[in-house]
Amino acid sequence: MTLRKGLFQLFLIVFFLALCWGGFFLVKSTLRLPFRATNDALHKEGAIITLDSLIPAGTYIEEKTTIGEVARIRFSDKSSGAQRVMDGLFKQVPPEYRLIGNLVLFLFWVLCYLTFLRVFTFLGYGRALRTSLLLAGVTYYFMPDPMSGAMDDFFFLGFPILIIIIRFYMVRKKRKKLAES
Repeated sequence: MTLRKGLFQLFLIVFFLALCWGGFFLVKSTLRLPFRATNDALHKEGAIITLDSLIPAGTYIEEKTTIGEVARIRFSDKSSGAQRVMDGLFKQVPPEYRLIGNLVLFLFWVLCYLTFLRVFTFLGYGRALRTSLLLAGVTYYFMPDPMSGAMDDFFFLGFPILIIIIRFYMVRKKRKKLAES
């Protein structure tokens, strides 16, 4: 690797870190703004996006309440109505069976996507399997499931992403080896 290429990559990394740092402070300062004054200003300017979607139903918002506090109130109830019904039904089922149910649900979506990709596209089995695992993980993340919580969602999304990253590095290593010989 030449010095020029190394400096360019270092510059890109520093630029990316500065961009992330700036975005963090931009969001932090935005969340500290007063909600009502900001929302009224957006309405007055005729902005396309307003803060009305953050207002939880049946909640009074005072003058001094910040955007961050309203967002925290709005998103404090993380489960949907369907998820609450599922939680009520599946409290009686032992956790081992709920875990098996989650795995069966995930594998059902993998099979559905794999069938679709193999029938309607020219993807090979390996690429179709990796793609269907990722799509099934995304589908599983957004649907109510027998075992509510973040760990199962993290696993069913993280496992396909880990497989894709490992495959990416294996192919990259193989191509590098072929290029050297």
